[in-house]
Amino acid sequence: MSKAIQAIRGMNDCLPSETNVWQMVEEVLRRVASNYGFAEIRMPIVESTALFKRSIGEVTDIVEKEMYTFDDRNGDSLTLRPEGTASCVRAGNQHGLLYNQEQRLWYMGPMFRHERPQKGRYRQFHQFGIEAFGISTPDIDAEVIMLSARLWKELGISEFVTLELNSLGSSDERAAYRDALVAYLEKHEDKLDEDSKRRMHTNPLRVLDSKNPDVQAALVDAPKLSDYFGEETTAHFTQLKTYLDNAGIKYVINERLVRGLDYYNRTVFEWVTDSLGAQGTVCAGGRYDGLVGQLGGKDSPGIGFALGIERLVLMMTSLEKANNIRPQVDAYVIALGEGADLQAINLAEQWRDAVPSIRIQNHCGGGNMKKQMKRADKSGAQVALILGEDELANQQVTVKYLRGQHEQQSLPLVQVASLLAELI
Repeated sequence: MSKAIQAIRGMNDCLPSETNVWQMVEEVLRRVASNYGFAEIRMPIVESTALFKRSIGEVTDIVEKEMYTFDDRNGDSLTLRPEGTASCVRAGNQHGLLYNQEQRLWYMGPMFRHERPQKGRYRQFHQFGIEAFGISTPDIDAEVIMLSARLWKELGISEFVTLELNSLGSSDERAAYRDALVAYLEKHEDKLDEDSKRRMHTNPLRVLDSKNPDVQAALVDAPKLSDYFGEETTAHFTQLKTYLDNAGIKYVINERLVRGLDYYNRTVFEWVTDSLGAQGTVCAGGRYDGLVGQLGGKDSPGIGFALGIERLVLMMTSLEKANNIRPQVDAYVIALGEGADLQAINLAEQWRDAVPSIRIQNHCGGGNMKKQMKRADKSGAQVALILGEDELANQQVTVKYLRGQHEQQSLPLVQVASLLAELI
């Protein structure tokens, strides 16, 4: 016997027992994005490696350690996309969507990073992203954050997430702060771990985001980025907070929130939760006003966020927010006796015509009543529709309820469609 082939580590199958939760989450994501006037865009999974090196930054963990990069047969360096914003900007530039225009876009699909697989984080993972272009004022920052807050409300998890907010200022303000931060870190180098020592001269703001408690202790007296803000950045951030306050959206200012990608400026935010064990990020985003120009387009401001669908599904399941999701099958058709199979299949087709959104599964493969009822119960259906010789002779169906306390009943065939409509 040949050795069974397994899935690649960190690239997981999503089984039928899980996909109904995924479908519910995805439906909410699509609907809320549409409610705010965002349109879907779909980008390829494989992009030029240069796209991510220029956007994300060559000294980030993603580019240095995590990208799936390979040379194709023409010798071109290609990469499986590790995130969606760079691809979205590339597509906008390429197709003339961004120059002197406003665009509100969303996307959803698989991303790839070669990192250590862990709970809710895999090497192939799925992201939902929002990107808004062409608006520089803080009202769009607020609306993007409000959109994300509505997602949690629709999913019933608002009480389990906390919004953390910060501003990274302009590139000039960050450059001045960087010099001050490096000078401080050099004086406390003996208290830094090896990763922070490496980042100190390549990407020093990432040291602020270290998860090492010893490093965080060394940063207590570090200079603050907000001390280097000019009037314009301060006004932008103050107005954003006013919008959120007026909308009743609570937030925590986290001056060490810097995000892991080089293209961010001004507003950055994360929604975090501790419902998955150690505090984890559910959704993160911010402004990237220089990215469009950096990738070859005419300068256009942008802001967006991305969330990991695996983590969201895990939250929904662990918090038991997915218990009342509609099952994959609403009704299961059982056929007993000679000629019943043929008529049952035709009747099921008529019922699907009459109630297009109904989910009907026909029993196939024969078998006695006990076997068919066992299959019906396993399907998750609410009712079994039993068609035997007596039922067909009388133009009736026997309705056996598989969930809840309801009496079995006989129903004329002409009334079955009405019954099915009530199940949805």
